[in-house]
Amino acid sequence: MPQTAVARGRWFFPTLAGYRPSLIGRDVLAGLSAGAVVVPQAMAYATIANLPVQVGLYTCMVPMFVYAMLGGSRAMSVSTTSTIATLTATTLVSAGVAADSKNPIPDLIALTLLVGVILLVARLLKAGSAVEYIAKPTILGVQVGVGATVAVGQLPKLLGEESAPSGHGFFRSIAAVVEAVPSANLPTVVLSVCSIAALLLLKRFAKKVPGPLIVVTAGILLMAFTDLEQQGIELIAPVPQGLSPFVLPSFAHVGAMLPGAFAIAMMAFLESAAVARGIRKPGEPAIDSNRELFATGAANTLGAFFQTLPAAGGFSQSAVNQGAGARSQLASVTTVVLAVLIALFLAPVLDLMPQATLASLVFVAVMALIQVGAIVELWRISRNDFWIAAVTALAGLTLGLLYAVVIGLLATFVVILRDLGKVRVEVEAPRGGVLPVRLLGPLFTANSLAYENAVLDAAEAVVSGPIVSDELPKAVALELTRMQYTSITVLDALADLDRELAAQGIELRLAAVPDEGAATARRGAWFAGLEAAGRVYPSLDAAVSARPAAEAS
Repeated sequence: MPQTAVARGRWFFPTLAGYRPSLIGRDVLAGLSAGAVVVPQAMAYATIANLPVQVGLYTCMVPMFVYAMLGGSRAMSVSTTSTIATLTATTLVSAGVAADSKNPIPDLIALTLLVGVILLVARLLKAGSAVEYIAKPTILGVQVGVGATVAVGQLPKLLGEESAPSGHGFFRSIAAVVEAVPSANLPTVVLSVCSIAALLLLKRFAKKVPGPLIVVTAGILLMAFTDLEQQGIELIAPVPQGLSPFVLPSFAHVGAMLPGAFAIAMMAFLESAAVARGIRKPGEPAIDSNRELFATGAANTLGAFFQTLPAAGGFSQSAVNQGAGARSQLASVTTVVLAVLIALFLAPVLDLMPQATLASLVFVAVMALIQVGAIVELWRISRNDFWIAAVTALAGLTLGLLYAVVIGLLATFVVILRDLGKVRVEVEAPRGGVLPVRLLGPLFTANSLAYENAVLDAAEAVVSGPIVSDELPKAVALELTRMQYTSITVLDALADLDRELAAQGIELRLAAVPDEGAATARRGAWFAGLEAAGRVYPSLDAAVSARPAAEAS
């Protein structure tokens, strides 16, 4: 049996189908390499949502293991992303869960649980293919909004201030930066600049070196062997040693968090699906969107009870994972083990990490989301796509990221409906008194009237318009090869077209109606009568060559 078929039919650990023991070493090395990136990065992302850094560490455990057990991508590493962390911050703030709340963790658990349940319900509805309808400009616009908001939101920490107002929006973050500049701490600024420079240089010239691990290690060593803390460099809050305790959610703000949960669920699935498909190599099993939906939903649902952020596939950590030679999700299991060991034994060491170091990691990561080249390409190729991205990004900067997601989706569907609603008709020269007309686009409720008018206009063009013909049309042969599905509105429009043509002495013939559409149409009296009268033909040529029904009788 082909390996692809085995993987598809396997519920647990599908990426281990046909696995060879000789690959274990490569997977373990890949998992350690990815962990060097994902663990400090996830801890940094927790600060975006104004949550303790250990929340990011916990996100590298249960969600990642659950995806490894259920997911179909061999190299994708699942924890959290800057987009998800920012939407989490926005959702908690808008729901009234303040950053200085005595204990925001129960509300975070409820939010992550909501995200997981939404994804699982979407899986039950087999909505995995819906990802194909979300346009790239929408995602690009959201990423620009996230990147700008979070990057500006980290500037106070890079200057030595405590505030990190990413969840309050772009302009609130700008105001916080202006307030922070006069009281900036010079040693913190120097550490921030050096950390950012090191991350950018390693990313540019030493891609295989885990930059986040190097910078975090250097920051911890500096604080351990110098007196920089006495000079005003702030450390992160103490990290509790051990694994996350099982905590029940609080549903006090669940109603207010629901819109944000939908936005996070959508972005989590979109990012995961995009990463899984983007890193898939030729010859590997195809990515099943519904399986990914289930795996991501389960990862969030189970992870919620262990104090995790909403989880999704991250591109940077997945790229490291794949680049180090990951051949299965055993690599992610290795990363999970590494995160567990850090939580059990290295928590006191993590307490020495400078706040500015984590802020530098976040700043560099989110700046990569502002893809200027991609925006320029949109302008060059499609102005419609450019404006969708621009409007979405502007909404993110002014109204908030949740509104940006909604506006981006609405803009996408408006463009889709507009394109579907375009009338595409091919009219041939009349043959033997029959006017052949092909509908080149799908016929559905929203455009049925437009197509009816287009056919009537084509007939009118033969009678008195620009189409030259030696004789007036006695029949119109309408090819409906794209009518796989139909509705009562479409059937009513076709019946009305039949009556309008009949009033002009022209017979309507339907040709090449697909079986699916015909099966539905036969339930209506008009189409059944048309078939009984012999005016439904298997092909356009058959419809054109047939004699009018009046002559045949």
